[in-house]
Formats: sequence, structure tokens, C-alpha cells
Amino acid sequence: MTTTYDLTTLADDHLAAAHRDAHGRSAELLAREDPLRQSVIALTQGSALEEHNAPQAASLLVLRGRVRLTAVSGDTDLAQHELRAIPQERHGLVALTDAVVLLTAVMA
Repeated sequence: MTTTYDLTTLADDHLAAAHRDAHGRSAELLAREDPLRQSVIALTQGSALEEHNAPQAASLLVLRGRVRLTAVSGDTDLAQHELRAIPQERHGLVALTDAVVLLTAVMA
């Protein structure tokens, strides 16, 4: 069954949950249609997702706020409504402001 999501409501809900979380994060897997995965991730200002391996292919869409995508090849700052492919290397994510992103990934 296919579900339709209101990204504005999801962003509001997850940012509120991130503010209640001790680590300043909230996430939800929205779509799991092999091999596609889509997740909404909210981070409070200064919170981070530590460096981790990249999936086979992925992109990051900033729904709200500003983030920094960190990688060995260089860091990239992204603002609301900006979309970027995630580099095929270890990377991390830091919230420069309260932020919500939509992660789209293709899993092997």
C-alpha cells in the first residue's frame, strides 16, 4: 500500500520530537520499497549524525533549516529546498540551525 506524506507536518512533528530528545534527533523511515529507502531526519541546531558509510546511491533534500554535509572530499553547506547527491565516501551531517532533511537512498 502506498502512503502519501505531508512533509510540512512531518517536519514540524519530527523537529518537536528532536527538541525533546536528549541527542537532539528524530527520524522515521517513510518508504521501504526495495531497493529504495526514504527517511525524514530532524536535528536541533548543533546536533549531528556522526561519520558513517555511504549507501550505494543517495541524496539529501533540506526541508527546513541549514545543514553541513561533511566528507573527506570537502564539506558542503545546504539550505532549505537545496538538494545534493551524497558522496560515495564516509560522511556525516551537522545541523547549522534546527533542520529537517529528506534522505533518499538506494540500498544494495
